[in-house]
Amino acid sequence: MQLFVMRHGAAAPYDYTANTVVDEQRPLTVYGRAETTNIATWLNSVVSSVDLILVSPFTRAQQTAEIMAQHLSNAAMQTSILLIPEASAVDFHHYLDGLLHTTQLDKILLVSHMPLVSYLVAELTAEQQTPIFQTAAIAELNYDQHKMQGQLMHIQAPS
Repeated sequence: MQLFVMRHGAAAPYDYTANTVVDEQRPLTVYGRAETTNIATWLNSVVSSVDLILVSPFTRAQQTAEIMAQHLSNAAMQTSILLIPEASAVDFHHYLDGLLHTTQLDKILLVSHMPLVSYLVAELTAEQQTPIFQTAAIAELNYDQHKMQGQLMHIQAPS
């Protein structure tokens, strides 16, 4: 199966001094929407649909997933707390393997955050590399659900 691990698009900065916006509520910027639309167009040229989009509950990830869903047909969306920035890649790996054991899915898009997206690539692949993701970048993995391990094919950044 194909697994796409994506970092959300560029988001509004967090103002640590004012405390007016909590991190979870930071929206995409105009640039973040544009780069997400760009990568969505690329992904649509690779696969016209995904079976499921799993997304962090944070605003910027939700907005990214909505843009991605507009470009991919048949994309059901499910929010998961297992995809917040400080979540455990190991816990998500267990969840994913349980999901794949009970549900037939061929293409899944994950929308999450740094550093988790890097940790997910390491956890889900034999290479265990932790690539640094530019905003709105996508790593494509070929995932063998029987071996419960994947292979990193490449990382695509918005152009």
